[in-house]
Amino acid sequence: MAKKLTIHPALKQLLEKGDKQFQSGLSVDCVIFGFHENVLKILALDVKYINKWALPGGFIKINEPVEQAAARVLQERTGVNNIFLQQFEVFSNPTRSDASVHQSRYKEFGIKIPKDNWLMQRFITIGYFALIDFTEVKTTESKMDAEYCEWIDISKLDNMMMDHQAIVLKALETLRTQLAYTPIGKNLLPKKFTMPELQKLYETILDKKLDRRNFQRRMLGFGILNKLNETRKGGAHKAPFLYTFNDKKYQRALKEGLYGSW
Repeated sequence: MAKKLTIHPALKQLLEKGDKQFQSGLSVDCVIFGFHENVLKILALDVKYINKWALPGGFIKINEPVEQAAARVLQERTGVNNIFLQQFEVFSNPTRSDASVHQSRYKEFGIKIPKDNWLMQRFITIGYFALIDFTEVKTTESKMDAEYCEWIDISKLDNMMMDHQAIVLKALETLRTQLAYTPIGKNLLPKKFTMPELQKLYETILDKKLDRRNFQRRMLGFGILNKLNETRKGGAHKAPFLYTFNDKKYQRALKEGLYGSW
C-alpha cells in the first residue's frame, strides 16, 4: 500500500490563512552570487514536483519592511543569516506569475486550489542580490520540505521556473555596472588571495579578458588591498604574493565609490 502523503503544516497554513498574514500580490526573490573554482554560481532551490530551479523567494508579511522580508525569506529558505542584500529591480510583467507552481505542489497532497485563492493571483516581485563566500554556505532542505538548496553554474540557467532566469541576468547586469564604481571580492574570495585570483573573479563576472598589468595597477591604485609577505605555494609558475582587503578602506569605498570602468 502506498504511503499517504501528509501536507506540511506551514503549507496548509499558507493556503488557508496566507492572505491574512502576507501582503497581497507582492513577493521578494533573492539572487545570491558565489564564486568557486573560477566559476560564478547562484544559490538556487531545486523545487520538488515541478523539476525546475527557483530563486530563494517568498511573500512579505503585512506591516513588514521589504528589506526585512528579503532577509527573513532567505534565512527560511536557505538557512543563511546576516547577509547584505541590495535591491536592484522590480519585476511586474502581468504574465510572470505561474499558478501551476502552487497547483503542482498541493496536488501532491490531493488538494485542488480554488481559483479565487490568493496564491492564484498576479504577483509583483522585488529583486535583491548579494555576494557571499561559497564556503560558508551549507546547502540544506527548506522548512517547507519542498525544496533543496544548491549552487548552480550561472551559465546553466535554462531550467528555471517563471521569469527567474531573467531576474538572475538582470542582477548580473547590475553587478557588472557597479564594478565601475563599487569594490567587490571581499565576500566572494577567501580571506587571503592572489592578484590572478582577484582578476579571474572580475573576468568571470564581466565575461571578458582583462590586461594583467593594467588590472593590477588599477586595483593597487584603489588603495583597498594589503599586500602580504606571503606567497601562494604549489603552482607551476613563480609563486604570486597574497593579498587581503583593507576592511576600513573597503567599507569606505563601498560608501564613497571608486572611479573608472572596465
